[in-house]
Amino acid sequence: MPKHTQNHLDPRQPLVVDTTKLPRQPGATRALKRVVPAPPDLGLELISVPTGSDLELDLSLTSVSEGVYVSGNVRGSLSGECGRCLNDISEPFDVHIAELYAYAASTTEETTDEDEVGRMQGDLLDLEPAVRDAVVLTLPTNPVCRPDCPGLCPECGVHLDDVPADHSHDEVDPRWAALRDLSAGSPTAASPHDQN
Repeated sequence: MPKHTQNHLDPRQPLVVDTTKLPRQPGATRALKRVVPAPPDLGLELISVPTGSDLELDLSLTSVSEGVYVSGNVRGSLSGECGRCLNDISEPFDVHIAELYAYAASTTEETTDEDEVGRMQGDLLDLEPAVRDAVVLTLPTNPVCRPDCPGLCPECGVHLDDVPADHSHDEVDPRWAALRDLSAGSPTAASPHDQN
């Protein structure tokens, strides 16, 4: 009896792969190239793959004694906002995946934990968990639009790229305001000691 339960896989789902044409003979290989819509919630709070955007799969399915080994690349586009200045971020990604999907009655049932190895359902395998892991694990938790992004002014919220370098919000104690006015005014009169 298997130690886990899975929902029945629907072969019409974009990331479900039917391996019927892959011989169950170790070493047999088939290429899998397709463009599929990205599943929802593929990313983090500030940066993610837009739901429904194109994911390009360029994979190799290899039959091994325990199941099917899937390896290759997944490409697509990320969208989000800079964690410093809140500007929009849009950039491509290219991640590598490598995942073993074990046959239902293989010895991996006894030798591995439930979530350690993907499981086949008949001739079907679900790529979504492997794609999700590969993409999400490469994303920064605090993305930036560029490495030297200065961010926003903590006082007024203006983008620091848009203000002069000496931009500040120094509050002067009103008790010292008269001295500030003296130093900012016209040159001080010459002292009696300076007169000849």
